[in-house]
Amino acid sequence: MKPTALIFDVDGTLAETEELHRQAFNEAFATAGLRWHWDAPTYRRLLDVAGGKERIAHFLAIAEDVRLDAGQIADLHAAKTRRYTALVAQGALLRPGVARLIAEARAAGVALAIATTTSLPNVEALLCAALGDDALDAFAVIGAGDVVGAKKPSPQIYHYVLERLALDAADCVAFEDSSNGVRSARGAGIPTIVTPGIYTEGDDFAGALAVLSNLGEPEAPYRHLAGAGADDAMVTLDVLSRWIAAI
Repeated sequence: MKPTALIFDVDGTLAETEELHRQAFNEAFATAGLRWHWDAPTYRRLLDVAGGKERIAHFLAIAEDVRLDAGQIADLHAAKTRRYTALVAQGALLRPGVARLIAEARAAGVALAIATTTSLPNVEALLCAALGDDALDAFAVIGAGDVVGAKKPSPQIYHYVLERLALDAADCVAFEDSSNGVRSARGAGIPTIVTPGIYTEGDDFAGALAVLSNLGEPEAPYRHLAGAGADDAMVTLDVLSRWIAAI
């Protein structure tokens, strides 16, 4: 039996956007007169903290030169979001297999949803840039940003999405790229496919149904990393049905 809904994380899962986020953070810091620069290793460590405002607050706790209150953090994050959405609007490429699987799901009447810690404007900017201006209409539920009190690895965002879809966890499949994402989706009981991103390749994906280099394309099969899918080439609804049935 095919899954009734596919639930996607955004950053690193739909597209490799984390470098754009890092660039936007650094540009926002410079505009605000802060002498901060998050290089790639620093940003990789900060990704363990879910959420942009939370990431800034965490960095503040170890920075000795700056003190910001909650309002200033929110303003700084808003400036970063404006810069990020401008960068994404210049062009965003989805990861291999994402557009294909989304199109297959839409044609088959399988619901689509988003479960992410990133803010709603970031989600909207990416989807519209990559899939067109009507992309938002394809998603029955978009759970983003601060709609829940606790961000990933808490399962709250997935419970939020499941409630609004009016579906059980077993009816759905989640797609993630990080250990925090896997813990969140699995905490809600949802079978989870992982396609690690450039910043999450070394994460622990225990509990994932399958770990793959990407979702695969007809002429460019994915590379199997762990779990289900060793004998397949790309993720389709039929393939997902078979993997889930074998759980």
